[in-house]
Amino acid sequence: MFNKIVSVDYTGMVPGVKEALSKLAKEVVYYDDYPSDQDVILSRVKDADVILVSWNTRIERDIIENCPNLKYVGMCCSLIDENSANVDIKACRERNIPVLGVRDYGDEGVVEFILAELIKLLHGFGKHQWKDGILELSKQKLGIIGMGALGQMLASRATAFGMDVYYYSRTRKESIENDHIKYLPLEELLETVDMVSTHLPRHTKVLEKDHFKLFGSGKILINTSLGPTYDVDGFLEWMSDDNNYSIMDSEAMGIYKEQFLKLDHLISSNKVSGWTEQAKERLSWKVLENINSITID
Repeated sequence: MFNKIVSVDYTGMVPGVKEALSKLAKEVVYYDDYPSDQDVILSRVKDADVILVSWNTRIERDIIENCPNLKYVGMCCSLIDENSANVDIKACRERNIPVLGVRDYGDEGVVEFILAELIKLLHGFGKHQWKDGILELSKQKLGIIGMGALGQMLASRATAFGMDVYYYSRTRKESIENDHIKYLPLEELLETVDMVSTHLPRHTKVLEKDHFKLFGSGKILINTSLGPTYDVDGFLEWMSDDNNYSIMDSEAMGIYKEQFLKLDHLISSNKVSGWTEQAKERLSWKVLENINSITID
């Protein structure tokens, strides 16, 4: 089907998918690092028919315009909307180059990370303990902002532990609501819950300075999105209260990683919580499905 497929950075493709891809092109090239600039990216993909790319590397307009053979871009990550994508979707659309992303591949690992860190914090199993007394997850009030697949999975797992879940989303999901999962407007949610977990696309900011004041003291903020989902100055001011804690994985810090790691009550991981071996397996086969689904003129 193609002359050349290039995985421009480390996309985690598993052996079975690599074997299948080798049958779709005369040449398949894999890079296992993350290119430092656009010149390096272009040198890798300029003669490619297909580009595969993780969430770590930007494919900008200049790259797309200088790849005359390009027929398809496969995002080995989620594609929520154009604003959050690391590929210039508009530039591709202008050239009739399809772009497909992958959903629902790393959610299980993210949910396990969130619940594991909450259990450690509430029990005092790690460096920190949230309250003076040891607490269970049972009866704790968890707020979820962004009720997509990940938010819904977290809600399901949290209620299994006996937590009461409240959520805020751009679109209300009445079908999932019950005695333990309830919708609240954002401001009311922040006043009601003791811990909030945000699940939003990259570059989405939902919490402003005033929201942190409303959330108050003695609370826990969790973020596993690609970068902060909140006003950073407001977050830092809120974190100056010794009674507040934040939980996030390495990707959630974005460009503020060095600054955030200095915070005393930040609970972080140097690993990407959703990048498990099982997630790589799910992602890889969905990437292959996407390639097989496209029609090339």
